[in-house]
Amino acid sequence: MPGFFFSHNNMTELNGKEDCKLAKGKVHKKKQKAFGADLKSYLKCMVPHIESGIKTSSSRNVMLSAEEVIQWSQSLEKLLASQSGQGVFREFLKSEFSEENMEFWLACEDYKKTKSDHLHGKAERIYEEFVQSDAIKQINIDYQMREATAKKAQDPTHTSFDEAQKTVYILMERDSYPRFLKSKSYLNLLNQLQTNTSK
Repeated sequence: MPGFFFSHNNMTELNGKEDCKLAKGKVHKKKQKAFGADLKSYLKCMVPHIESGIKTSSSRNVMLSAEEVIQWSQSLEKLLASQSGQGVFREFLKSEFSEENMEFWLACEDYKKTKSDHLHGKAERIYEEFVQSDAIKQINIDYQMREATAKKAQDPTHTSFDEAQKTVYILMERDSYPRFLKSKSYLNLLNQLQTNTSK
């Protein structure tokens, strides 16, 4: 079944023609309206690749189908379980200047898989980047949770960030995720895939 090829880590990574330059731009520096235009440009650039069966330059590409994109609308869990879904949702969050939530959630998922002797270093990095009160990518948690997470990070275990991660997940689920499903970027992507499948 025809579909789009996305790099699992960054859907805007392209090697190619001059007309794809817009999609190469740094989406996070643009406003929300520009994001839709960039995604549209990306999709237009990918059509020749699909028709000729050429993948993008990255060796770790996944084929994106309309069925998978429809599944993203079933739950945030299904969206985040998909590498492509993570990429598209992350770009949407960048357009809303809230990508730190997704980055923190992913950092916590990675942290849970960390070997015990590396927990201390990773816990310190996550705390400094996302949790402390003057963190560059500070997540939206209340003072009590920030303090509790700080204490847990000092003597780290695999569950040190679980409460904060759960809070951020709920925030994305209730706030960003519904807006993502109604966004032009999601609806246009779904429409493009469904149109391509029916050809």
